Amino acid sequence: MSIVCTVLYPYSRFVYESVVGYIMGDNVFFVNAILMLMVKVFTMAMCWSLAIFVAPVGLAYLYWRNSRQISQ
Repeated sequence: MSIVCTVLYPYSRFVYESVVGYIMGDNVFFVNAILMLMVKVFTMAMCWSLAIFVAPVGLAYLYWRNSRQISQ
């Protein structure tokens, strides 16, 4: 299970960053570095532990996007 989550982690992180980027836009927040580090570690742990469920969404989206580009 750990190996599968590790392999799928980048795709899970892609989904997370895409959703957060869509919601937050180009806003910049200035916060305490320790708080930001804790949030970053938490999100990395969540993306890794849920990678087996979240990554298929990212893989499906990448497949769909790349198959559309090839056909055009």
